[in-house]
Amino acid sequence: MLNLNALLSDESLELTLLVPGPAGALDREVLWLHNTELPDPSPYIRETELVLTNGLWRSAVSAQAFVDALVRARASGVIFGLTTETPSAPDDLVDACAAADLPLATVSIEVPFTAITQAAARIQSEARQDALMGLVRRGNALAASISRGGGAEGVLEVLRRDHDLPLLVVDRLGHRLATTVDGVGDDQIRVAAAALSRRPPPLEVELVDGPASLFLVEGAMGDVDAGLFCLRPMTELRPEERDALDQAARFLSLEVTKQQALHAIESRFSSELLEMVLSGAARAGEVSERLRAFGIDPSGPLAVFTLVVGDRPIRPAGSTDEVEQFFAERAIPAVIVPGSRDTVAVFPWNADAGELVTLAQDLVTAITSRFPDDRTVIGIGELAANSAGLREPLIRSREACHVLRRRATGSQVATFADVGTHRMLLGLHDREVLRRFADDILGPLRTYDEQNGAELERTLRRFLGNDGHWSTTASELFIHVNTLRNRIARINELTRRDVTRLEDRVDLFLALEADALA
Repeated sequence: MLNLNALLSDESLELTLLVPGPAGALDREVLWLHNTELPDPSPYIRETELVLTNGLWRSAVSAQAFVDALVRARASGVIFGLTTETPSAPDDLVDACAAADLPLATVSIEVPFTAITQAAARIQSEARQDALMGLVRRGNALAASISRGGGAEGVLEVLRRDHDLPLLVVDRLGHRLATTVDGVGDDQIRVAAAALSRRPPPLEVELVDGPASLFLVEGAMGDVDAGLFCLRPMTELRPEERDALDQAARFLSLEVTKQQALHAIESRFSSELLEMVLSGAARAGEVSERLRAFGIDPSGPLAVFTLVVGDRPIRPAGSTDEVEQFFAERAIPAVIVPGSRDTVAVFPWNADAGELVTLAQDLVTAITSRFPDDRTVIGIGELAANSAGLREPLIRSREACHVLRRRATGSQVATFADVGTHRMLLGLHDREVLRRFADDILGPLRTYDEQNGAELERTLRRFLGNDGHWSTTASELFIHVNTLRNRIARINELTRRDVTRLEDRVDLFLALEADALA
């Protein structure tokens, strides 16, 4: 780095320091050298430039005026070139620099200013070469760390070899991926995650005892997926530290992208597992192999949880991660399958079946601590003796969960036997049986709707959902009650059932429920 100390240490320049300036001034980076003999060079001097002068301005202005101009321009110091006429630095210049705390050095008569400029160019070139070599060396180390599976912690470890900085990596879901400091609480992690969601993200975030600098970590799609936080203000970071942090953030992007790809593959594999399970005996062998791929013994007892967090149209971001962390902390290998609304967990269970309720209640507590404003419900399927018996527990856990979700209050955990509704009876049947039952009753309505652009099936759903209330249903459908009566009459005719008779209404209701199940 080019600074006054680097020049002073070059004996060939024959520089003599007269005024050292404030503490650290000699080590402060110098932008470049500026040779001037103007009485007021302040309009032309850039901040932190080092001024070279022979003092020809002395006939026009005083030393104090000249130094005042340098201070206004925020120059980093003065090198006074000695001549035969001025074989030593003028006393008034020394006094003015001392009063202004501006570093002052002299260069002997034998050394021209061009020698100082050449030395400065050499120093800057060496500094840039060192920085480039450091960048390449650190890049190689970062690439090696990621290829070895070092993850975010490995990236920070490489970074700390060159720079002793307090660092923290947080993703946009509020997960602490890596850190080099203690004392960062959950509240501050949430603040960091919230900053990543702002558009545009801030350069600094208030975290531990002051502002922290933020370096963005982008995922495969260019979105901000995480942040590298340095717990120091941006103004306190040296240029080489900022460059190193920028480089580390880019390598963290590779790590985040890799993790996203792995997560996508796992999600696809886990989603396919549910399809295999629901297909029954035809794909029992595939279920067994897929469970083995997830590290689960398919020949032992297996349990199924289905959970829903909150009443939003889609599950809250991060809720699946919370489920994964819950099982990981208990060393239980589990397949976690995130759906659009619910999340299914399949895991081995060698303890008593009754203890599943306790486990589910603990999971509810863990999720509620992360999402305190959302009600979490969990449906529990009975234990399957092995992977071949997973279909019924899966269906029943989902049905128990859906029943709990419709209840605004009460228990948040239940088994299929606990809920005891018509869904329990429907859940005992094969999906193809349910599909045929639903199609036999609803098929004529769908055909009519398709051919005539009508809404008979939707009308039936609304009418039964409103317990047969005519005015309420007509209002929701934005039609007159008489129009609704005409539609119900056509439904009765096509289904050969009368919605005013309890027995027929039950058939229609169960057909709609079976359709949803199948």
